[in-house]
Amino acid sequence: MSTNGKSDTPSLLTRFLRLRRGPWENLATVIIAVGTFMLMQPFFLELFTYSFVTILTGTVMFIIVSHFPE
Repeated sequence: MSTNGKSDTPSLLTRFLRLRRGPWENLATVIIAVGTFMLMQPFFLELFTYSFVTILTGTVMFIIVSHFPE
């Protein structure tokens, strides 16, 4: 604890919003995995319909965030 009563460690949201590669690459990977699941499931046509857009979004996001600093 610092002298003003607040914790010195930044919150999870603050750490996530910084333009650092790690958390954003993880999010892009999860989006790609969700899109792949949507593509392979046989029950909901709506999920299948948007699976390509989801995979494409995750892929483009991964390409962009791979240029962020470490």
